[in-house]
Amino acid sequence: MAANKLLEWLNVYGGEDRVWYIKRLSGNDTLANHSHQAGPYIPRNFLFGVFPTLNRPDVKNPDARFELSVDSHAERRIVRAIWYNNRFHDTAAKRGRDEARVTGFGGATSALLDPESTGALTIFAVAIGGTSDCYVWVCRDAVEEELVEERVGPVDPGRWLVWPAAQAGRFAETPAMRTSCWLKDAEIPQEWQLRFPTGVEIIRKVSELRDDTCLDPDQRLLRRRECEFEIFRSVEQAIELPHILAGFTTIDAFLTRAQTVLQRRKARSGNSLELHARSIFLEEGLNEVTQFAHQPESEPGKKPDFLFPSTAAYRDASFPAGQLRMLAVKTTCRDRWRQILNEADRIPTKHLLTLQEGVSEAQFAEMTNAGVRLVVPAGLTEKFPKSVQPSLQTLESFIGDVRGLECARTSGPAVDTVAPTTPGTYADRTAA
Repeated sequence: MAANKLLEWLNVYGGEDRVWYIKRLSGNDTLANHSHQAGPYIPRNFLFGVFPTLNRPDVKNPDARFELSVDSHAERRIVRAIWYNNRFHDTAAKRGRDEARVTGFGGATSALLDPESTGALTIFAVAIGGTSDCYVWVCRDAVEEELVEERVGPVDPGRWLVWPAAQAGRFAETPAMRTSCWLKDAEIPQEWQLRFPTGVEIIRKVSELRDDTCLDPDQRLLRRRECEFEIFRSVEQAIELPHILAGFTTIDAFLTRAQTVLQRRKARSGNSLELHARSIFLEEGLNEVTQFAHQPESEPGKKPDFLFPSTAAYRDASFPAGQLRMLAVKTTCRDRWRQILNEADRIPTKHLLTLQEGVSEAQFAEMTNAGVRLVVPAGLTEKFPKSVQPSLQTLESFIGDVRGLECARTSGPAVDTVAPTTPGTYADRTAA
């Protein structure tokens, strides 16, 4: 029933008279990390495109009030869009503000600021042409998120998109993408023009353009993810644009092509982080046979993303369980973290690498109590509540943990150490 309501909403507010701004709410958007921000981040140029009267550098702090309805949660209120442009008016110009925000959401009573909404895929449907209203849907579960991504494609944490794509140019923060990882047609291997490259092939190209082995694993991972996305989109454009420009003779032909593009994007989004992690493990000197296993079968029908040190060690009943590690990989974890709980039965602590920009304190406590420990690249940890940050593990420290276990095995008799949950985790502190 709830899914039907969302489908109806998507159809009602997906017409040509509206444009969607879509993102996953971060810990800085909601009140999850107590950052006291006024509301979800919305790019200044997007607000200027919707409310042209805001783009008035000659007026100090121009604003516009409009009605906003969060239809997923039956919430309606008058909010205020404002451009804080003190930099153009104050004497101490360099210290003045130059940012646009939307305020007046009413604190944690709003679904947009509720800490439990952290990580939720959210659509802002706004009218084109200055009509002062905005309709919002904050996805409440993974089913709703999948319905949205079936229509617009994958939306990764830290990214936002404008839909339909034809409207993106008028709201762009920068000119069309031409970064060093965006491949010109002449730079795309000929075989890729005939057959879309696999994820492994694209990751290999990323490593060529972004060697970055001098950087720590966390920095390397985030930089390469950006590079990989640019390569993917450039190849996609080179292959698909000629078909689009040539046109279609039937609606079915158009839908078939569009579905191919969307499914390819979903596959890329689902596998990308895992392939980057594997590449970094290899670069860090971990042997894929003796020090980690990728996509092994821990038990019949159960395939964790990574096991450490090996499948053979996991299946050896005499091998100490405390020296085993499991790493699951999920770009977002708000609803999906529970999927890993029944993987690798011998390992009570399930490590989970994610790019989600924050979780609520309550959800983090639930994860911790279930034996899940988050592995978050160092550049994203500040998106989490301060009380949670000390309990997060970076990718670099996770690799160090794996190496430490190997050193312990090779330097002395095997000891069945308990997988660390770190003294003073959030759950421990709140229980105290």
